[in-house]
Amino acid sequence: MIMIAKPVISPDFTIEDIHKIREYHYELTKDMTKQDRINFYNEGGRAFLKEMEERKPQKM
Repeated sequence: MIMIAKPVISPDFTIEDIHKIREYHYELTKDMTKQDRINFYNEGGRAFLKEMEERKPQKM
């Protein structure tokens, strides 16, 4: 398995950054089975939701 370098995202987050991310995800997932891709994106989604929950201000 070839390791793909994570893209460097600019502080301004431009359209080029979106293209870099899409290309990176394509390279990561192109040889995966359908179920592997489903698992890959579900894991990423769960990690994102967890991070957003942790960033929510705590109600007192």
